[in-house]
Amino acid sequence: MAKKYKLNVAVFKRLLSYWKTYKSLFFITVACTIILAALSPLRPWLIGSVVQKYIYVEESRDADKLLTWTIVIIGMLLMEGLLQFVSNYFANLFAQSIIRDIRQNLMSHIMTFRVRYFDRTPVGSLVTRLISDLEAITEAFSAGFIAMIGDLLMIILVILGMFIIDGQLAFLALIPIPLLIIATRIFARVVRGTQIQESEQVTELNNFVNERLTGMSIVQLFNRQKREEQHFDKINQGHRQAHVNAVWAYSIFFPIVELLSSLSIALLLVWGAVAVQGKSSDEIGEMYGTIIAFILWIYMLYRPIRQLADKFNILQRGIVRAERVFEILDKEDHIQNEGSITECKFDQTIHFKDLYFAYNDEDWVLKNINLDIEAGSTVAFVGATGAGKSSIVNLIGRFYEFQKGEISLGEIDLNDIELSYLRKNVAIVLQDVFLFSDTILNNITLNDPNISREQVIEASKAVGAHEFIMKLPKGYDYEVGERGGVLSVGQRQLLSFIRAYVYNPFVLILDEATSSVDSESEELIQNATNRLTKGRTSIVIAHRLSTIQNADKIIVLEKGEIKEQGSHSELMKQNGYYRNLHDMQFSELGDKK
Repeated sequence: MAKKYKLNVAVFKRLLSYWKTYKSLFFITVACTIILAALSPLRPWLIGSVVQKYIYVEESRDADKLLTWTIVIIGMLLMEGLLQFVSNYFANLFAQSIIRDIRQNLMSHIMTFRVRYFDRTPVGSLVTRLISDLEAITEAFSAGFIAMIGDLLMIILVILGMFIIDGQLAFLALIPIPLLIIATRIFARVVRGTQIQESEQVTELNNFVNERLTGMSIVQLFNRQKREEQHFDKINQGHRQAHVNAVWAYSIFFPIVELLSSLSIALLLVWGAVAVQGKSSDEIGEMYGTIIAFILWIYMLYRPIRQLADKFNILQRGIVRAERVFEILDKEDHIQNEGSITECKFDQTIHFKDLYFAYNDEDWVLKNINLDIEAGSTVAFVGATGAGKSSIVNLIGRFYEFQKGEISLGEIDLNDIELSYLRKNVAIVLQDVFLFSDTILNNITLNDPNISREQVIEASKAVGAHEFIMKLPKGYDYEVGERGGVLSVGQRQLLSFIRAYVYNPFVLILDEATSSVDSESEELIQNATNRLTKGRTSIVIAHRLSTIQNADKIIVLEKGEIKEQGSHSELMKQNGYYRNLHDMQFSELGDKK
């Protein structure tokens, strides 16, 4: 059995609540819509009266008055056109203003989410919510709800006019209307189902395209083009079918509307042909004027009813998409920023006490971490993949929240520090550097107006990157392409060091910053590391042990627990985890030589 879909009234009310922000635009739009709905049904009555009085009835024929009323009718048409323009313009301005605010709120809300949310949510689905879904909501305002008000008012006035002129003829003309109402209800229900299917298919298509284009190098490297093409074809077929289902509903509904409107007109013509028998010419002229008015009213009646179905369809689509948008807006998945401290000294010891952390339930990634990181010291974390090294630094920046224990800066609990203030004083240089499709300068400053070009150049010289930047076309104004694809891994890494340098953090975290670069770049990065870590608290996650032998303290992690800690020489003397890791790595280097 086909699933029944109903209008989500709660979501509809929530959408309507946004009108208060732009009351003037709303009232102008509604006023024009109401005037237009009231003016349009008057025109058929006026045309019928003019035909009856100044054309068919001999006694009152008057060419001058006919011309005058013709000009009046043309003026009414021009007025309707003007009102239609103003109504459409302000309806769209009203809708776009609201959607701009919702999109801004949605983007701001998404940017507060935990990193964990983005680990689990496809980027393509968020792109769909921010772009496609909000465009559908725009139509719900501009071409849906407000337009429906005008159509409903017009239908009421047309029917009222019919009964005022001739009640018997009105009943005759409206005989097919119950069938039209039934067809419209079925159509609306079917179309809502196709819209939900279409929305799901759009999201799936966006997710697939985003992931495959981002990972095209992997697709080509493993010769997956044919398989991915087949997978895309399957998703594309589903997307096509969702649209075909909607077209199928329209292709049935619209001919039914035309058939029923033709039936109403046919009934009028049959009635007219029968009724004129034995009537005088004046009576026939009066009947013709009435029939002309009724025929025009029928077109005016069926057109808004058909459009009402269209607009209800648009409204439904907007509400279906709004459900998905509000689902994200209502989601509370952000880091709790309850800290109120916006001024404190970061040159204090960072304490980890009885710390436990898990990404899922109690599947502990870190267990019983007790550790002190002295102010101004360089502390390195080493261990196998999955030992918990990156998790520790993510907790310092509060990208994730731990479940047990505490992290403090001196005597201050890290959670008591206001989040933006904390992150302003902590810089992280990641292994996988992300660059925006922008200039080198803007990628370093992140468009912060407080950082000058001179500061960037000075920082570039300090980390040894100025020379390679100046060799690029346009130098610091060189566009690096999407994700910095035109630069080498080492060059991207150097830019991330400059970025950290110009922000001048108190705490610097280097997450395996040299693990994916060549020897020449590694030497530059090592020099940059020495420059950056000087005089500030530095936390280094090391893949190559040769890069952290001068660290003040080395922490060895194994399955989320601290196994050893001390300086390089102290750990080498212990002949434990670190010594084994060191000997294994340097023996591999010897074999390669």
